Amino acid sequence: MPQLDTSTWFITIISMIITLFIMFQLKISKHYYYHNPEPLTTKSQKHSTPWEAKWTKIYLPLSLPLR
Repeated sequence: MPQLDTSTWFITIISMIITLFIMFQLKISKHYYYHNPEPLTTKSQKHSTPWEAKWTKIYLPLSLPLR
């Protein structure tokens, strides 16, 4: 039964790690990062609903003083 030759494993593993490192560095270097991220200012729009302009009976019992 032949024995497993492990003499080239070190070179194979080291070259694989170096190759992966180079590939990740190239992938990260092509990524575009924003230089100065700032939040966008958005205008808040006023939504007019029909119950905002008039007094309804739904609000009346809650706002009456207790007797």
